[in-house]
Amino acid sequence: MFAVHLLSFYFSKLKEDQIKKVDRFLYAMRLSDDQLLDISARFRAEMEKGLNGESNPTAAVKMLPTHVLSTPDGSEKGEFLALDLGGSRFKVLQVKVSEDGKQKVEMESQTYPIPEETVNGRGTDLFNHVAESLKDFMQKNHINQKKKPLGFTFSFPCRQSKLDEGVLLSWSKNYKARGVQGANVVESLRQAIARAGGMDVEVLALVNDTVGTMMTCGYDDQHCEVGVIVGTGTNACYMEELRHIDLVEGDEGRMCINTEWGAFGDDGSLDDFITDFDREIDAASINPGKQLFEKMVSGMYMGELVRLILLKMTKQGLLFEGRASEALRTKGKFQTKHVALIEKYKEGLKNTRDILQDLGLNPSEDDCVAVQHVCTIVSFRSANLCAAALAAILTRLRENRKQKTLRTTVGVDGTVYRTHPQYPKRLHKVVRRLVPECHVRFVLSESGSGKGAAMVTAVAQRLVAQRGEIDSTLAPFALTQQQLQGVRDRMRAGLERGLRKDTHGTASVKMLPSYVYRTPDGTENGKYLALDLGGTNFRVLVVKIRSGLRKSVRMYNKIYAIPLEIMQGTGEELFDHIVQCISDFLDYMGMKNTCLPLGFTFSFPCRQTGIDKGTLVSWTKGFKATDCEGNDVVDMLREAIKRRNEFELDIVAVVNDTVGTMMTCAYEDPECEIGLIAGTGSNVCYMEEMRNIETVEGDEGRMCVNTEWGGLGENGSLEDIRTKYDREVDEGSLNVGKQRFEKMTSGMYLGEIVRQILTDLTRRGLLFRGHITECLKTRGIFETKFLSQIESDRLALLQVRSILKNLGLDSTCDDSIIVKEVCGAVSRRAAQLCGAGMAAVVEKIRENRGLDHLNITVGVDGTLYKLHPHFSGILKDTVRELAPKCDVTFVLSEDGSGKGAALITAVARGEI
Repeated sequence: MFAVHLLSFYFSKLKEDQIKKVDRFLYAMRLSDDQLLDISARFRAEMEKGLNGESNPTAAVKMLPTHVLSTPDGSEKGEFLALDLGGSRFKVLQVKVSEDGKQKVEMESQTYPIPEETVNGRGTDLFNHVAESLKDFMQKNHINQKKKPLGFTFSFPCRQSKLDEGVLLSWSKNYKARGVQGANVVESLRQAIARAGGMDVEVLALVNDTVGTMMTCGYDDQHCEVGVIVGTGTNACYMEELRHIDLVEGDEGRMCINTEWGAFGDDGSLDDFITDFDREIDAASINPGKQLFEKMVSGMYMGELVRLILLKMTKQGLLFEGRASEALRTKGKFQTKHVALIEKYKEGLKNTRDILQDLGLNPSEDDCVAVQHVCTIVSFRSANLCAAALAAILTRLRENRKQKTLRTTVGVDGTVYRTHPQYPKRLHKVVRRLVPECHVRFVLSESGSGKGAAMVTAVAQRLVAQRGEIDSTLAPFALTQQQLQGVRDRMRAGLERGLRKDTHGTASVKMLPSYVYRTPDGTENGKYLALDLGGTNFRVLVVKIRSGLRKSVRMYNKIYAIPLEIMQGTGEELFDHIVQCISDFLDYMGMKNTCLPLGFTFSFPCRQTGIDKGTLVSWTKGFKATDCEGNDVVDMLREAIKRRNEFELDIVAVVNDTVGTMMTCAYEDPECEIGLIAGTGSNVCYMEEMRNIETVEGDEGRMCVNTEWGGLGENGSLEDIRTKYDREVDEGSLNVGKQRFEKMTSGMYLGEIVRQILTDLTRRGLLFRGHITECLKTRGIFETKFLSQIESDRLALLQVRSILKNLGLDSTCDDSIIVKEVCGAVSRRAAQLCGAGMAAVVEKIRENRGLDHLNITVGVDGTLYKLHPHFSGILKDTVRELAPKCDVTFVLSEDGSGKGAALITAVARGEI
């Protein structure tokens, strides 16, 4: 028993000594976490160089765009052919992808050998061999009934300008076929297929094997956005934000980048980590100075690296009593598969002895221990280096998303990863240690990169089909110049109908006289009270106007909420609430006993018979208070003040918010004779010639007319441009059939139009994986402010996804792009329609005045105009195109229509 323990102690001591001996000899290959983090940081810097347009030509890590814009979402379907060329064998596959409630992939494949003379011969012979193999496979499997889409996995560095085009940059993995480098390999394949004849195929996608691996795993795990190969060669790809890729146009969405990380270090950035053994490997390779990282990591070189180390240790008398065999001196005799066998958990030492004996060596027990440890160090360094570079990619993904933690999946393939017993565990462990903030799942690609090529082709087909459906859905929102001219002309006709006495009663554009006869001239003076009611908030103001050289307007105000139950209760309740707010404000200002002249901004259609008389025509913007329509709102306000019996007010003017906006801007700019509101509602007012206003007596001078242009289309004049989504929004509104132009242009409805489109696209499986959430079913949940946020140029898609997530919509990057596109189509049409309407107004003013050219200013207010990043620009462009004889300046109203109400009151009082 003692002898057994003694032997066990002796063997463990022997093993320890041998390990220390190897560690000392290979100390440069043992990398600490600090060194790995340093390598990771260097790789990140190389990624930046490769993505940057200026530094890419000289970058070692090429960061090649693949034009693969999306990972699988599970809805892919169809039958595809795939070719997989990248090693000593070549594979042809038929892949059937079905989506009958559950994702299913069926594959048939055949592997064809590639003779060495073909690999090293002419490029045309190589592609002829590929085409003939494809033909053989198709004939055996009876695949010639109809045209088949084909994906081509080509595992060599290519520069792609589109998905079905790729120029070979350089051969690797011992391929040397002449005349291919610098050529488009897809075209070479197409020509070879044509020469072979008898095949009806369409090459749709060129795919790197790493990309194929990511796509294969991505079909089963939609979190997969990284692909890694550790086999004969090594490489990685990942989904990068398009805005960071200088080599391709566009900022929206993501694209898979083939890093070609095997070339990391070719520019000297890894020189302090490269050992003499690595240099010897490199010098003896077919591409010295190239693919240095690959030569430290991949299976093509790992066995040879071990052989060189063992040979040197033998020469120094550290192994095999200093006696090397002929096989140990022969390049390629020690293979990477031997490394895997030697590192097996239980059989490792036995395998070591057998392999060494096959190499003509007579190893002792301590030789076997030492050789096993050499293999461990070489393969562990490979896993460490791979982990360091992968950690850089994961960190970049996390930072791209601005997330503290990242959850993602890495798809992996390659013989080293598959067959080496320790490699996956080591790689996973080191990655998790280097980037603890990244929660990474590693998935082995079960079906290889051929399936991935089919998946890329399937995704490309899906995207083309989706693009067609989305384009057709949004096409009605893209108004032509002719359609916009038609809207302009209909608006012009609507203005004329509203002004004429005989048609005014039936006109959809009401053209309501405001009894405001002039704009401010700078002589206005005094202190005024103003009320501003037009939405869910109600504002009470004191406005102090001073004239003279230092004219100024100072305002003090308080904002009060109008609860929904008040908006849609009785008229008496609404006006009692308004008076209660006024009472609170007067208390706040200490003005209960002061009777100031008051201007009342009331932002709803009113028929006025005087400056202080306004009969409500109809509620808009969600108001539904009863017993108000057909009644004078000034009288209703006076009655409510009487009921409260706390204070008196001198109500001088009732004002539409559009008129208030015009007056506010006109105080600063005398050329301002038009007011525009582009916010919750949409409306325009302008200074019309009295002779044209048949509903008011008098022919001299001008009067401001409140067009109430939101009613355009109530007579059916806009049916040719209204979409089914506009009709759905109208049918769900409080005033069905009314304010049709407003429902296509104003903030109250644009978000709901977008929601209707998103719901339809989701129902058709084009968005959110076809899953209609309760949130998406909720009317009004998609507010117009989201359009402004989503369309902001400064906002990354990641933030768009965050907005959608807050709405309960779990979106992919592709979903976010589509949502942004939908928002853009809806808001662009709204701005163009407003521009067409404005063109009608300015042209009318120009013709009224008999001018060849009109210079005029428009005062504008409203959240849509103020906050939407593109609305104002599109509006101005449309006016410029449709009214070329008018030079229109738009001035934003900074102080709102409350100040305008006070100015109208001052103008009406004529105080100096």
